[in-house]
Amino acid sequence: MKVDLHTHAKLSKASDFSKVYYEEMIREALDNGLDALALTEHFNTRHFEEVYQQLDRMFPYNGEYYDAGGLKIFPGMEVDVRETGHILLIGRKEYVLETRRQLDGYTEKGSFIPFDDLMDLAEAFPLLKIGAHPFRESTPLHHLTRSQLSRLDAFDLNAKDMYQYGSEANQDQVQRFAADLGKPVTAGSDTHQCLQFGSVYNELHMPCESADELKSAIMQGAYQLHVSDSLPIKVKASVMLKKLMKEIIRLQSPSAVI
Repeated sequence: MKVDLHTHAKLSKASDFSKVYYEEMIREALDNGLDALALTEHFNTRHFEEVYQQLDRMFPYNGEYYDAGGLKIFPGMEVDVRETGHILLIGRKEYVLETRRQLDGYTEKGSFIPFDDLMDLAEAFPLLKIGAHPFRESTPLHHLTRSQLSRLDAFDLNAKDMYQYGSEANQDQVQRFAADLGKPVTAGSDTHQCLQFGSVYNELHMPCESADELKSAIMQGAYQLHVSDSLPIKVKASVMLKKLMKEIIRLQSPSAVI
């Protein structure tokens, strides 16, 4: 089972959810051989809950994941913490949405939730907790204390960071960091549009029908990381396309915030 554990549904946090846009992303994910993905949209994206309301209209949900034409979509979100850094939370939709509701007072920069408080919220549910791109210069995690980092389940090997900092160098840095903490490393494309799918993914040794099974497979190490030889061109093309799409939107609607 091939799964990407860090993906987004929208072009940017300020943009609205588009059914047509996301359907194109789903097609590309399937074309790249993915069987599943975790939708980890930013918790402070514009109209966060509307994303899941739209998915409810688009695809059947069986209590664990959406079935998008054979692609499993596990609910999740990406949360900013006060100390700087992003945390991916993945699990059943009701757990994700309840955790998000408890973050209503923490959505603005300067008032993000402290890391320990977020862990307290997340640990109330059986959520998979992944430290996103721990060495990204703008949102690092490596500065947190060892006891704090130990509360996470895994760390994110991120396609954008491998492109920016060098694939081998970033892989080595993240792997050594996670190993020192006794934690696994998971792969995430961090894509906001379709071309980045397939740049990295996790191949589980068995199919997973729930977020609990997904978490169990990761904690047992029952998977392999895959990094595509095409990662540099996939990410570069994605960055260029995202920039172009934003410019087109601005030209069409000068007042648009994207």
